[in-house]
Formats: sequence, structure tokens, C-alpha cells
Amino acid sequence: MAEDILLRMTDITKTFPGVKALDKVNFELKAGTVHALMGENGAGKSTLMKCLFGIYGKDSGEIYLEGEEINFKNSREALDNGVAMVHQELNQAGKRSVMDNIWLGRYPTIGGVMVDEKKMYRDTKAIFDEYEINVDPKRIINTMPVSQRQMVEIAKAVSYNSKIIVFDEPTSSLTEEEVEHLFKIINMLRDKGVGIIYISHKMAEIKRISDYITIMRDGTHVATKPADELEMADIIRLMVGRELSNQFPPKDNKVGDVSLEVENVTAMYNHLTDVTFKAHSGEVLGFAGLDGSGRTETLESIFGYSTRKTGTIRLNGKLCRNRNPRESIKNGFALLTEERRATGIFAIENIRENTVISSLKKHLHFGCLSEKSMRKDTQWAIDSMHTKTPSQETKIRALSGGNQQKVIIGRWLLTNPEVLLLDDPTRGIDVGAKYEIYQLILDLAKKGKTVLVVSSEMPELLGICDRIIVMSGGRVAGEVDAKNTTQEEIMTLAAKYV
Repeated sequence: MAEDILLRMTDITKTFPGVKALDKVNFELKAGTVHALMGENGAGKSTLMKCLFGIYGKDSGEIYLEGEEINFKNSREALDNGVAMVHQELNQAGKRSVMDNIWLGRYPTIGGVMVDEKKMYRDTKAIFDEYEINVDPKRIINTMPVSQRQMVEIAKAVSYNSKIIVFDEPTSSLTEEEVEHLFKIINMLRDKGVGIIYISHKMAEIKRISDYITIMRDGTHVATKPADELEMADIIRLMVGRELSNQFPPKDNKVGDVSLEVENVTAMYNHLTDVTFKAHSGEVLGFAGLDGSGRTETLESIFGYSTRKTGTIRLNGKLCRNRNPRESIKNGFALLTEERRATGIFAIENIRENTVISSLKKHLHFGCLSEKSMRKDTQWAIDSMHTKTPSQETKIRALSGGNQQKVIIGRWLLTNPEVLLLDDPTRGIDVGAKYEIYQLILDLAKKGKTVLVVSSEMPELLGICDRIIVMSGGRVAGEVDAKNTTQEEIMTLAAKYV
């Protein structure tokens, strides 16, 4: 393994209005190593990488690539110099093909005029074959699941013959099998001498894939050590500045009578077929399954985000048509979507506007919106979720991904829903904040609410749910008691209709 210093970042400082995001942070990356970057949401991990990648301009400090000082003005300049970044939030040309997305802005041409489609296909296929990526280069991006789109982004990074690749929460949308494939790709890149910077909140995978771990807290560098010298408890203590003994809060919710009845739901435009189940008041009902199994589609069909072909939904015995999200909200439903950037946040608006957007009616006083009322509710949401933000006026796009997620959860809590539909609610969220969200979920259940949770993390479902519905091939494959099941039983059911 090569041990040459590939990247050195010294005393990097970056300030946004009202907050010092980075305070004299130092970081080094050796060639042919995987260096994990860890910390709570808002610790400054992504900001540091965006300063490297040219998305943000640093206020002070120096960055050296292979001994030469650099200061990329934009991401294109970074890519041209061998620095690539696979972002947590995908930003792709959805109506274009896979190969268009990979070679966008640098199409191979014939005579400098016509795009050489055959060469573009061959070059894409060559990368896919080398890294065993099973994706059709001609497929349109927005027809693919998030996990495959993530693989396309990885292939794009590789296509630049990058010296450094930054992975920002790369496994947040991947199944266990896909994670294994990703690790195989990372190991292949490491063996070629590529330096990998790996940002993740998942302790087990960090310990498994990393050579070194750097931990940040509140915009400062806390520690850098070889991965084999740090236990999980050490990492958590360094990240949050305190001991965190239990991963999940105690489950003391009481399951009541049947509140939600979903019968024979079949979707109009996806493979969801004949989904039937019941959920109780005070219950946390989980949904497990492989990627594309129908977990997300079930929640979206209940909420009217996806069109139903057949089926009925009843809440406390009352028929709820839920033909669209507006009607669903009126009927007491709320949906936290999987893709917060695409379907969750209003990026150009501030924290307050994003928080109260779904509960504006309660802030009407004599036909006008009450600024005082909106400020009060927004502050409640910020305090309840422990959201790190300089003020309510801060644009939501300036927050870390995890803090954006907290704003959206706070938004839905303010609608006081009877049924809360959560699609991967802790995706990209650190271990300390996860605990807070688990506690909020259980508090809602204790108030008699019905909570449906989709999660890609099996321990999460087993830790907070009362029952788990297992989906496979767009259908319900089975139902298990969370207390008495095993991951093996769930995975067996998940493969039932594949």
C-alpha cells in the first residue's frame, strides 16, 4: 500500500452568515488508502470536502495536491485535476441516458462536430465491465432506482481517472448486497493507488473499509487515528463529546386498537400489487425489503403521491380517498419522503418557511399569516429536533443533509398527523441525532399516533418497531413480530417474490 501524502489541507477556515462552519481544520490523505471522515450532522465534514472540490471558497488555509498548492474555483476544475466527489444528494440529468450523464460536458466527437455515440457507449461499457456495474448505458436516469443511479455517479467519478474520490454517504440508499459491491469497487480503486475519502455515519462499515479515521466536531478537527486503534465506543465519544450507551430508546409505547386499514392497494404506474395490512394506534409498524421491493411505493400510494389503480384506505373506520397529498394531509396523514432534496425541501427558502409550509392554516389570523405564530412553531421544531442552524432566516440549502432532514420531520410534526409515514427517516443522520429521532417516533406512538417506517437498516427496524411488514416484488411477503424475529427470517421473506 502506498503511503505518499496525496492531499494536505492546512488550517482550513470557512464562515457562513452567523456560523463558523470550519475553524482551522487540518486533514491529510495518503495515496492508496481509505480515510473516513466522521462527525455529527453539522460537524463540517461535507463543507470541508466542498472547499476541496471548489463548490465553496475557503476563507483561509492552504490545500496541497501532490505537493502543489491548489485552489479550485469550481467542480469542473477539480475534476480536470483528478479530484472527484460522489455526492449524497444526487444531481443528475433525469431525462438523459446513463452514458449522457457520465460524459456530460466532455462528449467524444467525430470531427469536433457530431457526438460519437458508439465511442461513448463503448467507453461507458468498459468502465461498467471493469467494476461489474450491471446497468444499461442507454437507460434513462429517472427510470432507475436510487441505488443504480448512485453506481452511475461512482462510474462517472472513475471515468475522470481520479487521484482522489470523495464518497459522501454512499451507502445510504444501498442494500447489503449493493454495499458489498461498492466495497469491492473501493478496494479495487485503493489497489490502484487512488486516495478515498469516505464520509459515513455507519460505524460498522467505517471500521470495515477504512485505513484511517478523522473525527470532526462543531467545525473543528478532534482526532485522526488508524482505524484499527478505534473501537465504536471511542468513535461515538469523540463525535458527540459524551458517552452514548444505548442505540435505541426504551420501548414503552402501548399498542391499541386498529386505526389504519389498507386493503388490496394496487398502483397504477408501478409494480405494487394487492397490498393489504392493518396498523394500530400507538404502534410503530416497520417495512422491510430489498431495494425496489415496494416499500417506498406503499407509503407513496397511501399518501396519494402515487396514483392507485385499486384498493381502499380507512382511518378509524372512515374511508380516506387520499387522491393527492393535499387531501391526505387534510385526512391526518403525513409523508417524509426518501429523497429530501428532490421532494422534501424548498431549497431557496429559509428554515421557517420550510417548517410551516404544511401547517399554514393554523397561522392564519383574520386572513393574514401571523409572523409571531410561525416563529413560535418554528422555534419549537428547531428545539425539539436539536437542529443546528444560525437562525430561522437561514436558507435550508445551507444546512447539512441531516439538519435538513430534521427540519422536514419538524414540519410534519406540526401538522399533528394521525398517521406518520416515514421513508428512511434517519438516512444520512449521525448516531446522536438518530437516537433523538427514534425518541420522537416513540413519543408519537405513546400519544396514540400510528407510525409507518421504511428503513434500509435492519437493526433500526428491529430496535424501534412493534411489527414488521416484509415486501418483495411489489407484494406483501409476510409479517413478523419485531421482538421475536431475526434478520435471517426477514431476508428470507424479502427474497420470496424476487
